[in-house]
Amino acid sequence: MQPLCQTVQVNYRYAVHFTSHLFACENALLREVIGAGEEHAPQKILCVIDAGVCRHHPALSEAVEAYCLASCQTLQLVCPPLQVPGGEGAKNDFANVALIQEAIHRYGICRHSYVLAIGGGAVLDMVGYAAATAHRGVRLIRVPTTVLAQNDAGVGVKNSINAFGKKNFIGTFAPPVAVFNDEHFLTTLSQRDWCSGVAEAVKVALLKDERFFAYIEEQARRLVERDMQSMRWTIYRCAQLHLEHIANGGDPFETGSSRPLDFGHWAAHKLEQLSSHSLRHGEAVAIGIALDTTYAYLIGLLPEQDWLRILRVLSLLDLAIYTPELDQSLHDCQNSRCILAGLDEFREHLGGQLTLPLLERIGRSTEVGALDRNVLGQSIALLRKRQLFR
Repeated sequence: MQPLCQTVQVNYRYAVHFTSHLFACENALLREVIGAGEEHAPQKILCVIDAGVCRHHPALSEAVEAYCLASCQTLQLVCPPLQVPGGEGAKNDFANVALIQEAIHRYGICRHSYVLAIGGGAVLDMVGYAAATAHRGVRLIRVPTTVLAQNDAGVGVKNSINAFGKKNFIGTFAPPVAVFNDEHFLTTLSQRDWCSGVAEAVKVALLKDERFFAYIEEQARRLVERDMQSMRWTIYRCAQLHLEHIANGGDPFETGSSRPLDFGHWAAHKLEQLSSHSLRHGEAVAIGIALDTTYAYLIGLLPEQDWLRILRVLSLLDLAIYTPELDQSLHDCQNSRCILAGLDEFREHLGGQLTLPLLERIGRSTEVGALDRNVLGQSIALLRKRQLFR
């Protein structure tokens, strides 16, 4: 008998909204978005908040409750907001996923209800995974609260947790129904988190938009000095470029081996692990960018002027280009603590052939299938030297 074949096409559409004080009762944005086109109201909502965000915004839970109460014709908060640990630890403990899924069960959250996640990128990843695997997918609304989450982690289609010592080993591709970037949450970020989130903007600018990189270069000191206008545009353009790539890249769920937006990430993911996550993701990405651009320069692919310009911008943004973990067990490639083990782990994560983006110039990249380990060692030594004399 002949095989039966079927083609399934699924279209996703979601918006990234930009606002301030999302949960002020006079701000109608959230209730208007949730209420648009819904025949059955009010809509059930389960809210999950990053505990770190609650520490900096102690009235947040009460504000969410008051907002839903004032919007009771549209929104029904099923219980007081749940709190979960913030940071990468949120993704390391499956108990956090179980907590959310048990609440989805207990309060009758169905596929026409909503899980509202408020927090940094790690919490959004974890809550998104819990929502995507309950009832085969509950509607997810993301409220990113960090620079990195607002310009990258919170606007994409990935959800995940860590397992077996590997970052994002378990996860799903499940787009949110909406994202709300509230700039007010950025005002309480530490200086370290404020700056590190810009690394993802540098990354996407290097890959796709030389003019955007020039903007970051020009505004670097203002960004470090926490100028909100500069940060607002940086986040907006970075999110825009990420969304355009998801829509126009032809592989939104990453079924192939090419992942251009993972520039600098093979090393970054390994550095996070080697540092026991003391490095922020953005900090690790900045070092990964420095490593890959230095490699491209040493093999004659990237002009020296562009290489120096990239390192200078990272420096202006107060982002390190070297960390001692780069040298850990460097000459023992069979050691899982060696940074070069990150190449094999990244290939496994991608599936199939190792495919890495390298810069030809600012704004244009090419893909390679292998890196010379000796040149990587030279790149690390060069970055160590430059970091010492910064």
